[in-house]
Amino acid sequence: MNRFHRLLLLMSGLWTLGSASAQISIDEVDAPQESVKFSDRMKSTGVDVDYFSLARYRAERAAVRRERNYLELGGSLQGSLTSYNDPWIAVSGGDNSIALVATFNLRHIFKKNRFSIETKFNAKLGYNRMKVETARDDGSKESEGVWFKNQDEFLFWTNPAFKLADNWTYGSTIQFRSQFVNGYKSRTEQKREHMKSKFMTPGYLDISLGITYKSPKPKFPITVNLSPLAMSATFAENDWVRKRQVDAEGNQIKPAYPYGIEDPDKTSKYEGGSSIEINFDRTFGKTGYLRYRTTIYSFYGWITDIGQENKIRRYGEFLSAYDTWSQGDKNIKDKPRLPIHPIVRWENTIDIKATKYLSTTLGFQLYYNRAQNVDVQTRTLLTVGIGYTFKNKPKP
Repeated sequence: MNRFHRLLLLMSGLWTLGSASAQISIDEVDAPQESVKFSDRMKSTGVDVDYFSLARYRAERAAVRRERNYLELGGSLQGSLTSYNDPWIAVSGGDNSIALVATFNLRHIFKKNRFSIETKFNAKLGYNRMKVETARDDGSKESEGVWFKNQDEFLFWTNPAFKLADNWTYGSTIQFRSQFVNGYKSRTEQKREHMKSKFMTPGYLDISLGITYKSPKPKFPITVNLSPLAMSATFAENDWVRKRQVDAEGNQIKPAYPYGIEDPDKTSKYEGGSSIEINFDRTFGKTGYLRYRTTIYSFYGWITDIGQENKIRRYGEFLSAYDTWSQGDKNIKDKPRLPIHPIVRWENTIDIKATKYLSTTLGFQLYYNRAQNVDVQTRTLLTVGIGYTFKNKPKP
């Protein structure tokens, strides 16, 4: 009975399915054909097998900085010592003395594409000590050691420039010079009334605009700067040096316009004109045992000279007119003046290295400034001592 029921149910199911399938109909659909284009909106990124290395990045940046920058640092301490004991002095005479000179030099050059800037800073400070005899109030004499400076100057020089052609650049040159400590009249006259100079008294500022030629030959490394437009300024900021000093008898007097600043109410003067500067710096030998440096700078204030009043060209006529003016009311506007003369400054330095640290230096300087002194000023110095120069790469 069960088998019969099962068969009956199977037959009824097949009949029902057949009836349902007979009722399904499919309509004909006329769909238009369209072309389908596929686009890849995903951006592909190439993956290199190399990975970022911080050490490599720092090394590359250091190589770029070293290529663009040149740094030279040098310093030395040189001097001499002479000493005698009392028996030697009693028999043969003599004088104990000490001389010390400290120098510091910095030179930096930065280059990037067509732009370059060179900066220099040089400083010298020297003292010597010798015995001098001073008179006491009771008339007796006392011998004592006195320190007196023999070198005192610092120079800041910079030259921003753009490359014009091979070995030619155009730009500006700025240099400033002054001293560190006070300067006095002599070894035995070092009081306030004997002061002759101090910081910014005098001070010199020179600004020029022009073109520069640099020789490409390593054996003749000369640089010539020609500046059709230039300005030269002189400063004397200390009132005591500029207005009040004493004569041989100790009487207070007014100096005859120190450093060329004629107006006693002014602390500076400015002149316009043209300038030329020539630099030469060469090292000889594979070990650099000899180095010669020279700088010649000249400024002529022709622009100021054109507009100068009361100008007298003949020196004899100038002296006569000056005597007449000095006996009158001494109005600074009526003072007779000579034509402005060119300023010349020539510095020479020879360094001889016996070893890496032991060296001998010979320096000679010539300075002519008619506004300060009608005669040529010269200075020569020979020292032996220790020194060292650091360079981050060979000289460019």
